[in-house]
Amino acid sequence: MLLNSPMTQVKESSAAPFASLFHHHKDFCMFGYSTRSFSEHSHRFKIVGQSSGDKWKLNDINANAVQERLNLWLLKTQNFLNEVTSPLVKPGQSRKPDPGDAFDAQDMGDIFVAEQTIHSRTPNGILSLAAVVSIEQFSRMNGLTGQKMQKIFKALVPESLHNDARYLVEYCCFRFLSRDSSDIHPSLKEPAFQRLIFITMLAWENPYHEELANTSEKASFQGKLVRVSAFVRIAPAISGVSDRSTVHNLFKALAGDEEGISLNVWLTYISELLKVHEGRRSYQIREFPQFCEERILCIASSSKRPVLKWENNMAWPGKLTLTDRAIYFEAIGLRGEKDAIRVDLTRHGLRVEKAKVGPLGSLLFDSAVSISPSSESKPWVLEFVDLGGDMRRDVWLAFISEVIALHKFIHEYGPEDGDESLFHVYGAHKGKERATTSAINSIARLQALQFIRKLFDDPSKLVQFSYLEYAPYGHVVCQTLAVNYWGGPLVTKSVVAGNQPIQGAWHSNEVFESSNHVFDIDGSVYLQKWMRSSTWASSASTTFWKNSSIRQGVVLSKNLVVADLTLVERAAETCKKKYHMVEKTQATIDAAMLKGIPSNIDLFKELMLPLAITVKNFEKLRRWEEPHLTLSFLVFAYTIIFRSLLSYIFPMALMIMAAGMLTLKGLKEQGRLGRSFGKVTIRDQPPSNTIQKIIAVKDAMRDVENSLQNLNVTLLKIRTILLSDNH
Repeated sequence: MLLNSPMTQVKESSAAPFASLFHHHKDFCMFGYSTRSFSEHSHRFKIVGQSSGDKWKLNDINANAVQERLNLWLLKTQNFLNEVTSPLVKPGQSRKPDPGDAFDAQDMGDIFVAEQTIHSRTPNGILSLAAVVSIEQFSRMNGLTGQKMQKIFKALVPESLHNDARYLVEYCCFRFLSRDSSDIHPSLKEPAFQRLIFITMLAWENPYHEELANTSEKASFQGKLVRVSAFVRIAPAISGVSDRSTVHNLFKALAGDEEGISLNVWLTYISELLKVHEGRRSYQIREFPQFCEERILCIASSSKRPVLKWENNMAWPGKLTLTDRAIYFEAIGLRGEKDAIRVDLTRHGLRVEKAKVGPLGSLLFDSAVSISPSSESKPWVLEFVDLGGDMRRDVWLAFISEVIALHKFIHEYGPEDGDESLFHVYGAHKGKERATTSAINSIARLQALQFIRKLFDDPSKLVQFSYLEYAPYGHVVCQTLAVNYWGGPLVTKSVVAGNQPIQGAWHSNEVFESSNHVFDIDGSVYLQKWMRSSTWASSASTTFWKNSSIRQGVVLSKNLVVADLTLVERAAETCKKKYHMVEKTQATIDAAMLKGIPSNIDLFKELMLPLAITVKNFEKLRRWEEPHLTLSFLVFAYTIIFRSLLSYIFPMALMIMAAGMLTLKGLKEQGRLGRSFGKVTIRDQPPSNTIQKIIAVKDAMRDVENSLQNLNVTLLKIRTILLSDNH
């Protein structure tokens, strides 16, 4: 129960402005949010306060009136308890409203606040409604009041941060989240918690009021948008919602063309994400004994979305199953299903890439994936037909690539199997499972985005290990992830690794200088003997870990730090900046490619390529390079001319063109032509110096001159024919 506080009798008032919500009387005030339609009252927040000068007069008390008011108070208390058990943001259709207490569809974003214990006025400004709601609700979920949480917060952070409401929101939220270490936070199933997280992101972004003049505005979060900074800070803190490496790309996918994420989009995403995890639990694995030690991630088997395995120019439909260690294909033949065949995705040297398939080796359909177990064995070629779009192949490519990248990460950054030092660090033996869970959650998020049609241009940027494999600075992010997964406090007083002992579980500057082990922000140690990857010796890695011990905020866990960043967040932020620089540079190069005469000539040639191919084929017919084709063409032309079929040429051409367009449209809708079909490709220009550029311009001008001469000759011939004397 997210709301657990008493309710007091509220006085009916129609003149109190919205700003009165944040006005503090001498005595304690409580306020509630009515569920009545906004059109019935000019405001919904009602303040009750009694000054010290007011006194009761016994002669003015009417017993019948007291009884009626008591009954009314009990009725409202019962209604309040019903509201407490309902979501913070009312769905509007979850229960039947009373005729006099109906609310419209816009109430979905309305909120209910039971009690405020913190002062809204702060030295930095007046707290926003979202900040008040977030602080109070999370404080009660932590078993305290907002005022007590504020006192604890001030005792932990430096004095310069005492009055920073953003960090207070962080502390209240992160303290509750730090109490659970599940793969998927159990509170995500509660609609009230989903809405509270959305409110918290709004509170983090705008902890103070921006416009105090607009006092008549309805207190609703329905039209609000969460921006990227708030989403990046809060969303990865919730287990299973996002990871810190790809959270920026997840925000872009959810926001789409908007400036932020709306409440509806957020709730839809969380709902689909939970459905994906529930669906995985419902997979029946009793028919497949080989799956007993593997976790099924996704299954592809549908008549509308078939999977075809191409072999010897033949396509066989079947059922595809992806687990955390392998991929299985079970072909469907004339006699039913055959035995499943398996490709181990944990082996070294495995490659997966896009491929084209088609009948008789035509390579017509760009909707397949090629999986090469080794250079000796024959690759798997799987085609993913999708009647609803052209992204299914790319999504499955990201799925398979993520599993392969996961095991590469474990092999490169994790301790060796059977290493006894795993038991010298508390929790290190679960590091492999933590990494696997992270990849599984990444795939689940990509599935949820696929279901709600909020995919990124490149789905591989939404799964963690595949993205980091090729991202700049990605190796440092992988190192921080390894420290996060396998690092922990020492369970022995001394561990010798390379004749360098370290004492205790918590590091100090002296210990760090005397050993080559690395430490997480909470003091967890990652042993030197586990650093088998060559990336640990890079200059970027050395610089990062040299400054990793600096911290300023409140460390609640290795994944949650108030007023500061975790090591993974620091590395991911640097990775994002470097990746943005690479994209910006590439965009500049792409824009510069179309500048200059040579590039424009290449573009013109690319656009004229279909016509050039047609002219080339006719030239082959004229020169009798392939006599059988030339002879067939002459017979066809003779039939058309002497059978008086010339009048049918134009209609037939239109019909053939329409049939071709419909065929291309159908193949495009099935996703079998690929997303690059129809795009103009400009070949890169070779590097050249000034003299070469001058020569290229001279050649281009000569080509233009020749073209103009030919055009002038043609125009003169036409003019001569038109003006010629026929006598």
